[in-house]
Amino acid sequence: MASFYVENFGCRATQADGVAIERQFQERGLARAGVPAQSEIVVLNTCTVTAAADQDARAAIRRIRRENPSCQIVVTGCYAQRAPEEVASLPGVTRVIGNSHKHQLAEIVVGSLRHDAGANVAAQPGFVPLSSLAPEADSEIFVSDIFAHTELLAAPVFDAAGPNGDRTRPNLKVQDGCDNRCSFCVIPYVRGQSRSLPLNQILNEVNALVSSGYREVVISGINLGRWGRDLDRPLRFEDAVGEILRRTNLEKLRISSVEPMDWSDELIRMMASSPRIAKHAHVPMQSGSDRVLRAMHRKYRPWHYREKLEKIRAAMPTAAIGADVMVGFPGESEADFEETRLLIEELPFTYLHVFTYSPRPGTPAAAMRNHVPVHIARERNRILRDLAAAKKLAFMRPFVGKTVEAITLNVFDGKSTEALTDNYLKLRLEGRHGANQWVKARVEQLEAGVLTAVIAPA
Repeated sequence: MASFYVENFGCRATQADGVAIERQFQERGLARAGVPAQSEIVVLNTCTVTAAADQDARAAIRRIRRENPSCQIVVTGCYAQRAPEEVASLPGVTRVIGNSHKHQLAEIVVGSLRHDAGANVAAQPGFVPLSSLAPEADSEIFVSDIFAHTELLAAPVFDAAGPNGDRTRPNLKVQDGCDNRCSFCVIPYVRGQSRSLPLNQILNEVNALVSSGYREVVISGINLGRWGRDLDRPLRFEDAVGEILRRTNLEKLRISSVEPMDWSDELIRMMASSPRIAKHAHVPMQSGSDRVLRAMHRKYRPWHYREKLEKIRAAMPTAAIGADVMVGFPGESEADFEETRLLIEELPFTYLHVFTYSPRPGTPAAAMRNHVPVHIARERNRILRDLAAAKKLAFMRPFVGKTVEAITLNVFDGKSTEALTDNYLKLRLEGRHGANQWVKARVEQLEAGVLTAVIAPA
């Protein structure tokens, strides 16, 4: 029996694609290898959101070729879609399969094991064998127009299994692609237009997870708040959330990142009023400077963003509120950065993901002038990370001495079990506890940035 191994890079959406690829291979009778070095087929499911992501993929190709020189290396994902010829030219790469053909990846690869590669290409309708344009390359390339792509790979992604094979908090991708055109972002060009998982399929996946014993499910997407707009009978994201509450017995739904202008009053009310929705709002900000937001082609202004966050905090006083923030965007001045820093200081954030701008080929921002020197961008990143750390600690302190509800995870360090509260606080819970259990925990102390807790008396 042939074996395969899928290694994923980047976001949860990519990881969800990776799980779906594993399903494809298993449905064709292949066995999943434990490590790449023992696999006949190694699939690298890549990211390309930054230059560092591309470098990580290239390093992985070199490592796998060194450890397992006889295997087939198949490169797929966003880097493969963006720069297929570049990837194909790397020593050791057997095939490059873009996101446009990811839904047929196992079919292509397994077919090549059974048939002559050339005959297989000819038999696949719609495939674009770009390798014919580069006869010096040994790799086959399967890439076509991503904007003609209507498929959506969907499979739940789990936290890493614990020592007993326990898994917790599955993440279900219900939306892919993006119709926005932020000037710094390559994602629409590698993932295509916004596409939604049909509502019945979402409900089937959630019900299957509930039947398997999972207590919390995270729903995610590339632009999650746009879910439903592309369906034959258009729906809103709020409709999906409401139907999950009405038509499943899921105990806790956690909503992943949603763009600022998609946080409707209705969505905020639903989250605030339902004990079955985690009190956790992730609202990408990118910049607090109006000038920079305009250059980024973002669809809101700083005052719009402030209004949304203040509404979320007013409705949910103890909710986790996080954001993505970018520093070093081309032309970002000291004054622009100070506007961002001040807005972050004033708003009720409990955590931040801070990124330094990385130029992506083909995006409008990459051609802009006045790129910020690396040392300045790194210093701005450090300033915001320090500010975020202080705000996180300020959010955590009031919970000391209080009893909170948390779900146990599959991490045990020999003394304590990791757990996660409704509002996205990680606890170190004294003792060993089975994964995927709701517990009442009394927070004992905040030490070295970590909340420690014990099971609360009944």
